[in-house]
Amino acid sequence: MHASPPDDGSHRQQRRVALASIVAALLLVAIKLSAGAASGSLGLLAEALHSGADLIAAVLTFIAIRVGQRPPDRRHPWGHGRAEHLAALAESIILLLATAYISYEAIHRLVTGTHVPTVGGWLIGVALVVIAIDAWRTVVSHRAAAVHGSPALASNALHFASDLAGSIAVFAGLALVALGFGPGDSIAALVVAAIVAFNAWRLLWDNAQVLMDVAPEAAERTATRAIDSLDLPITLRRLRIRRSAGSYLADVVIGVSATDHVGQGHALADAVEDAVERALPGSDVVVHVEPDERSATLRDRVTAAALAHPGIHEVHNVRVLLIDGVPEVSLHLKVRPDMRLDAAHDLADRVEDDIRAGVPELTHVDVHIEPVDVHASVAGTVDDDAAVRSAASEAAFEVTGRDTVDVRVRRTQRGLVAAVTVLAAGDQTLSDAHVLATRVEERLGELVPELVDVVVHTEPAPPQDPPG
Repeated sequence: MHASPPDDGSHRQQRRVALASIVAALLLVAIKLSAGAASGSLGLLAEALHSGADLIAAVLTFIAIRVGQRPPDRRHPWGHGRAEHLAALAESIILLLATAYISYEAIHRLVTGTHVPTVGGWLIGVALVVIAIDAWRTVVSHRAAAVHGSPALASNALHFASDLAGSIAVFAGLALVALGFGPGDSIAALVVAAIVAFNAWRLLWDNAQVLMDVAPEAAERTATRAIDSLDLPITLRRLRIRRSAGSYLADVVIGVSATDHVGQGHALADAVEDAVERALPGSDVVVHVEPDERSATLRDRVTAAALAHPGIHEVHNVRVLLIDGVPEVSLHLKVRPDMRLDAAHDLADRVEDDIRAGVPELTHVDVHIEPVDVHASVAGTVDDDAAVRSAASEAAFEVTGRDTVDVRVRRTQRGLVAAVTVLAAGDQTLSDAHVLATRVEERLGELVPELVDVVVHTEPAPPQDPPG
């Protein structure tokens, strides 16, 4: 079961936010670069370089979102969501390079005492405009990242927040220069560099963890609690989760009873998938089912080991005895009636060996081999005997107060065989239903003595169908 991808409206909204970030970054680069060049402010030039890096980052984000939203294909069965993490990784490297240059230039100016900028009222006004633009795009990107769960938009919001802090630092530095403290601009540039370096390293680390498939521990704990809360007859053998583009990819392996049929295993897997997807919205969950011998009873494990042999048609009369607290088992196996005795003996030996291997706590295994019931395996033909059908309806009504659901008549080499389906109250115990079926069998045998065998199957009657 796979999670549904985000709708087209969500995709368009993410692209609009990313495109608006590109336009804002272009405007800020132009303002900061021109004002910094005109005034000689390293703080503004540092912010221009910072915004230039953000411009490249915004372009990468826009491209990554478009690529990441492509549907899965043959070469990318998990989709293209990791393009966003690659873009975020590239952004962090660009920011670290920009930080190195800004730091070098600021330290050089502080050591030499040169390049004190010319600060006028217009420059203070430019700094205030820059702060307003940074504040606006930080809020917009943060909200969009929270709504759409996009790591690329989240990294953009982080960059813009650092831009805002840097712009405030530059404004403070320019104000100090205007008040006569010349190093204020270079100190502001170092503050900007420190902010950028910290955020770039955190961004680099977080996205490297995702690309290296580091397990998200919080998500694993959430998924485990969701599975445990189901209280199903399963064991959680393995849970692997990885992140991609704001969603989770979960691989779950559960153990079910070795005697469960395919339908039961599928239903349990569906329940686990639904639970994990509810706990981790937007996740893509795959559940694999394996037989769990530990969850089965000793009798179930013995039966499963015997039936694993293709020559065994039926296993019955499985009896477990405790001798001084140690289990022994005896069982009956049915094989083809035409099988040679030596071949049957060899088969019995192999079954015993496999049972001992699969159930090592057993001290002794006794196997009795018998031919499968001849009339059960002999070919038969359909016999549309109206008298038998009528008698079956009469017998069913006498015993249950209801008509039959189905009557099948087969003519075999031994004679007529009838299979009858009747309804019984759903709240009856299995023992009561068995007694009822036996009475129908006996009554039908009295009405049609020619029948060599009668099999009655009971089904629960619907609530709206009361007896009589």
